[in-house]
Amino acid sequence: MASQPLTSSMQPTDVYGGDEVSAIILDPGFSSVRAGFAGEDTPKSFYTSYYGVAGDRTIFSDEDIHNPLIKDLEIRNPMSKDGVVEDWDAATQLWEYAITSRLTKFKQGDPRTNGLNDKDADVEMDAAEDEEKPLEEHPLLMTETAWNSSKNREKSIEIAMENWGCPAFWLARNSVMAAFGAGRATALVIDLGASTASVMCIHDGLILKKSVQKSNVAGNWVSSQVRSLFNNSEPKVELIPHYMISAKTPVDAGAPAQATFQNFDHKISDSFRALEEERVISEFKESVVQVYNGPNRLNSTHPSGIPNIENVKAMPGRVFEFPDGSNQMWGADRMSVVEGMWDERAALPVAGEPALTKAQTIPEMVKASISGVDMDLRAALLQNVVVTGGTTLLQGFTDRLHNEMVNMYPGARIKIQAAGLTTERRFGSWVGGSILGSLGTFHQMWISRKEYEEFGASVVDKRGYQKLAARLVLNLGFAAYGCEGAGAEKRFCGPVGAAGGVERCYFGDYREGYVVECELGVWTGGREGVGGELLAV
Repeated sequence: MASQPLTSSMQPTDVYGGDEVSAIILDPGFSSVRAGFAGEDTPKSFYTSYYGVAGDRTIFSDEDIHNPLIKDLEIRNPMSKDGVVEDWDAATQLWEYAITSRLTKFKQGDPRTNGLNDKDADVEMDAAEDEEKPLEEHPLLMTETAWNSSKNREKSIEIAMENWGCPAFWLARNSVMAAFGAGRATALVIDLGASTASVMCIHDGLILKKSVQKSNVAGNWVSSQVRSLFNNSEPKVELIPHYMISAKTPVDAGAPAQATFQNFDHKISDSFRALEEERVISEFKESVVQVYNGPNRLNSTHPSGIPNIENVKAMPGRVFEFPDGSNQMWGADRMSVVEGMWDERAALPVAGEPALTKAQTIPEMVKASISGVDMDLRAALLQNVVVTGGTTLLQGFTDRLHNEMVNMYPGARIKIQAAGLTTERRFGSWVGGSILGSLGTFHQMWISRKEYEEFGASVVDKRGYQKLAARLVLNLGFAAYGCEGAGAEKRFCGPVGAAGGVERCYFGDYREGYVVECELGVWTGGREGVGGELLAV
């Protein structure tokens, strides 16, 4: 595809508008892929990002990749530990499977070619015209990490346009979408997923680059801490996955397991066993692990003079039953496995992995992120702390985060926005994308197929990442989206959907508001009878 230069001052060559666009939101991650229609509360399609390879077969079904009866089954993941795609062929197939298995279906075939009618040369020509593609009728909004490369962004739009036949496309940062999902255009977003923990500042829908911080202190790191705990326990805990158990007998706490094991006529791969062991560890994390919420750190001393660890040991423990029937009471250990998130000295040693550094802990990432932005923005960011990602569902996480931030910023007003529902916390970025893709004013921001064909894949960088101003003022019901205005001359923007200036500049309340005027990076808008509000980028 020939690529033509596109300057930021050029008007888009096509607009994909309309009230009913049936946009699909795709939110891929290291542990799972979420897909669904814009405007809905939760994704209809949810699949693991892991897939299986058995000989020449590639397996994407959630049920099949956990089937030990499939011979030579190797488990793989197309994403790197940073949440960036490494294997594009596998990722494309996985994402297409997630979309087509639940959201779309192929059109009915031409009755002239169904074998019940005589074929002639004209029919054969018609049948060979265009191969049907899965997303020909659906615009696609896809999320990405803040550290994704330009090459990967261009590859994403190529897949959407060339492989899937999308009529329109948009690529959005997942942290920005998480902020939108919480109803915030300005926020400090703390995102803990499976492979990566990130902290960054969002201002009016824009990521402030100097604030971006990331580390591996996320779900997989907690799993490695749990493994270390099991290996160092007395007696040592043998991690036996569910698929290995044929039958078991209940036993008392601390007693040896009494289980009958399955026998297989083929060797089970190490990658398959690791995946199944991770399922057991996930159950342990969800039901047993808890974050110590203070005061101070777990390894410090309580104001009363008693070590905090002694107070924790006096608390009631929790029992966890392993797949082989053995069970054990877990006391202070259930808090120590995640204390390294906050205090690097408390992290358990893991064989083959470097020791955790102070800069990788959550408090230090928050401090570094806030320090990287202007002083005038910090108060607003601390009042809008958005917590998202499945790992933040650990019991006591938000309480500990609040205590840590109060200690770091005494006197400042700290307000944490953490969705109470599990689905909203896990799917935060998808929910934000669903909101964005359903807004009437956003329909005109899509990168259309006509633009892609004219300017090539680089259009996703050159136009898709012009300064996108986004403001959701919920109390007025006002939503405005647009690009940075160019030139100091005041320009009238007109009613909703009109263009003003030399930049693309679509604004307005998607229900009843209108844009009054726009000038250098500043727009004023509102509703009749309510008055305008200043929207500054």
